[in-house]
Amino acid sequence: MIESHFLYLTTVGWKTGKQHRIEIWYVNYNGKYYVMSELGKNAHWVQNINHNTRISFSIDALNYEGEARVIDFLKESQLAAQVSEMMNAKYKWDQGLIVELEPLNFG
Repeated sequence: MIESHFLYLTTVGWKTGKQHRIEIWYVNYNGKYYVMSELGKNAHWVQNINHNTRISFSIDALNYEGEARVIDFLKESQLAAQVSEMMNAKYKWDQGLIVELEPLNFG
C-alpha cells in the first residue's frame, strides 16, 4: 500500500473558536502521527494547539480525533531524531518544530 503524502489537520482557532484546516506532510511512527511546523511556534495552527490540544485529522478516507502536543527536543531527543530521519527519508526535508498527533478514536 502506498502511503499518502498529506495529512489534513483541523485545529480550533484560539482567538476565533472557528475550525482551521491545513494540508501538511506527516510520518506515522509507533501508532502516532508527526508533522513539522516550518514556522515553529509562530504558525497559527501550532498556537491553536498550544491553547487547545483537541484536534481532528484525516489521511485519505480515514478520519481521526485526538490530542496534539509539541515535542520537546531536549527531553525527547531520540524521538525527535527518529521523526526527523523519517521526514527526511519521505520528503527530503526535516526542518521544523515537531508536533505529535495521537489518535484517540477512529471515525
